[in-house]
Amino acid sequence: MSEPRTLVAMPVFNEAPTLERVLRCVRRFSDDLLVVNDGSTDGSEAILRAQRDISVIHHPENRGYGQSLIDAFEFAARRGFDWVITIDCDEQHEPARIPDFLTAIREDDADLISGSRYLNDHANDDDAPPDRRRINRTITEVLRILLDLRVTDSFCGFKAHRVSALRRLSLTEPGYAFPLQFWPQCVRAGLRVREIPVRRIYHDASRSFGETLDNPAARLQHYLEVLLTELRVDRTALEPVLSCCVSCLND
Repeated sequence: MSEPRTLVAMPVFNEAPTLERVLRCVRRFSDDLLVVNDGSTDGSEAILRAQRDISVIHHPENRGYGQSLIDAFEFAARRGFDWVITIDCDEQHEPARIPDFLTAIREDDADLISGSRYLNDHANDDDAPPDRRRINRTITEVLRILLDLRVTDSFCGFKAHRVSALRRLSLTEPGYAFPLQFWPQCVRAGLRVREIPVRRIYHDASRSFGETLDNPAARLQHYLEVLLTELRVDRTALEPVLSCCVSCLND
């Protein structure tokens, strides 16, 4: 069987301090690299225009992390790739883990290979900011209760996606709430999900989500609203679960 054609896709928004370094690292493991420049204003665009042998999508304005992923998936489908690995550019994902995803791809027993920062704890893992860890834990538990989705890290963006499986999804959520649309659709489409461990790295715990989402309670509320919309569930029917979520955030 021939080797699957795999694209590495990287969303970028104002990542000039780390961009060239991450690109060099990713190139060690992949010859097929796409960067989605999501309206950067810090010099990232100039860095990308100076690069050779990479593909770049430039958004004229910031359209959101989810939209960058959606555009990367569409690019991979148009160019005939079998898989697309998504990796962030802020050095919270290690390009050196890309071979782990490639190995899992070759084993051909999953449609989605999701990195997990909580599957195995390592001595050199960073502590997650408390609000992010609580929100991740809360949403992960809600997905288990509502969808019987057995994952340990619902927000890790380091993933490998089978392109043919992505065609069964209809993704439109442009922002950071993207996983709350993505996971229900994966379950509904019957995609086979597998997790592999990745390191937990937080160089900048103060990184902004933008506007009101920097408030943890508002961020959790937004995530839950996107999830309920995707599930087409009446909020009142899930009020006990949602109340528990908010309580967990405050624990």
